Amino acid sequence: MKEGNNVVNQQFSIVINAPKEKIWHAMLGLDTYRIWAEPFMPGSFYEGDWTQGSKMLFLAPDDKGKMSGMVSQIKENRPYEFVSIEPKGVVEDGKEKEVREWGGSHENYTFKEIDGKTEVTVDLSGPGEIEEEYKQYLLDAWSKALQILKELAEK
Repeated sequence: MKEGNNVVNQQFSIVINAPKEKIWHAMLGLDTYRIWAEPFMPGSFYEGDWTQGSKMLFLAPDDKGKMSGMVSQIKENRPYEFVSIEPKGVVEDGKEKEVREWGGSHENYTFKEIDGKTEVTVDLSGPGEIEEEYKQYLLDAWSKALQILKELAEK
């Protein structure tokens, strides 16, 4: 985890004993996304598609049962190699709201095959600072999520 110049960068990675194509489908397929994204928020799912330029909603029911989550755009998609997601706003009480402070933020997934295994790296970057409590939440959630992804892809 690196910080500086009011830019926050966090990186998470895992080596999975499976080809990158299998991991790609496990990570981005709706049925398997629901499983590995569970550590972030129970009931997680997405609406949209992974096509470059498309809008994606990453959602889950909140504690009142209303949909909440993130509004994002797929900035880049190179199948089986790289996906870049740009957060644009939030969904609260089922309504979309833009968050201008997130301008320039990215969530990038890189898939690199090495000797029959694949390293999956998640890079989070954006302006501002992350509170220590939220850093720990991200570390815990991404660690659990990537371990679940590993289990799914190695089946």
